[in-house]
Amino acid sequence: MRRKDKAMQDGAIIGLLQNGEYGVLSTVDGNEQPYGVPLNYVLMNNCIYFHCALEGHKLDNLAANRKVSFCVVGRTKVLPAEFSTEFESVIVFGRASLIEGEERYQALNALIEKYSPEFVSEGSAYIEKFDSQTNLVRLEIQHMTGKAKMSS
Repeated sequence: MRRKDKAMQDGAIIGLLQNGEYGVLSTVDGNEQPYGVPLNYVLMNNCIYFHCALEGHKLDNLAANRKVSFCVVGRTKVLPAEFSTEFESVIVFGRASLIEGEERYQALNALIEKYSPEFVSEGSAYIEKFDSQTNLVRLEIQHMTGKAKMSS
């Protein structure tokens, strides 16, 4: 990171990852064409998890190259008179893979708890109903950086 004075501490990075509403997954296909897609996610066991369909561009790209980055943007505020912006963001680098078994269900339940905490029992029924139509991906975090500029 070029601007070390804007580097976020590890606790703030984890906090933003835990509380972020969505992130942008960036992949590269077999022809080295980049692809970024916004998605819901959950941070669990020091990994990022997200669900997706059984097929599609994202999965094709992961089959060609498991290396990914994942960006989460937190609070932002444009400062027009200063020609600047307050912001906080995290970029995660790692490898993505499909998961099965108990870890899969833990991650699906964690997604329900994050995004629909008032509907956990209904979410469990939803998971069971659509289980065969869903893939679960784990992004193993290799390293991450966070950057922020906030007014005092």
